[in-house]
Amino acid sequence: MSQHTLSVLVEDTPGILTRASALFSRRGFNIDSLSVSTTEYEGVSRMTIVVNCDRHPLEQVTKQLNKLVNVIKIVEMDNDASVRRELLLAKVKAEASNRAAVVQTAELFRANVVDVNPEVVVLEATGTPEKLDALIRNLEPFGIKELVKSGLVAVGRGPRSIADRSLRPVERTA
Repeated sequence: MSQHTLSVLVEDTPGILTRASALFSRRGFNIDSLSVSTTEYEGVSRMTIVVNCDRHPLEQVTKQLNKLVNVIKIVEMDNDASVRRELLLAKVKAEASNRAAVVQTAELFRANVVDVNPEVVVLEATGTPEKLDALIRNLEPFGIKELVKSGLVAVGRGPRSIADRSLRPVERTA
């Protein structure tokens, strides 16, 4: 199995997220990451879905996803041809004795200190999933009290946009 990142443009209507994620669930796929947000077009949202599966079953789910009325376009994001990022917020033990080391570790990963308390600091970092995993491994010895990561978001490199060719519904096959 391999990891696949799908970027899906959808009409911003109630229930589209449920219907889309249900397609993956019915096929027995676990969604590793799911992020949904508005786009530069009013009434259009973008879902970024990351799944681990073989290519053939993914193609079947993609075809079924394409048949949903509110789906406009689906693009698989190639790792080399896209910019991929996640956001991480981590609450790390940082008492007087180790605060400098925690902040220094954060700086190595270009993380920002966004909240300070006598016992903990809250760090914010963005980057590839691999970079954030490395940051987590380096923070674990200090003691991570709380951790949250956003879903992966991705955008293709270069001048073309996912919506370049049209924002019309895709052709549907029977």
